[in-house]
Amino acid sequence: MQYIYFIRPHKENFAETMTEEEGNIMGTHFLYLQELLEAGKLILAGPETTGKFGITIIETESEDEAREIMMNDPAVKSGIVSPELFPYRVSLLRK
Repeated sequence: MQYIYFIRPHKENFAETMTEEEGNIMGTHFLYLQELLEAGKLILAGPETTGKFGITIIETESEDEAREIMMNDPAVKSGIVSPELFPYRVSLLRK
């Protein structure tokens, strides 16, 4: 099963105005996503370039597992972003 989760920062112009602490959290967020990629759970991840939102597409056995992955994302756990989870299906993917 595939899921997409969006993260949205709590302030505007996040990419341009993040504090050092927020930057550190986002670095940890990136490492978390790399671990998911290595574990075969992550399909795709990345931010909208101004920092308005980011997306993560994952493949899991259940919605509960997808929600657990999302809620354990360091950016979500820290409270600097709000998450939203949706069932998703990758239909086309460029090689």
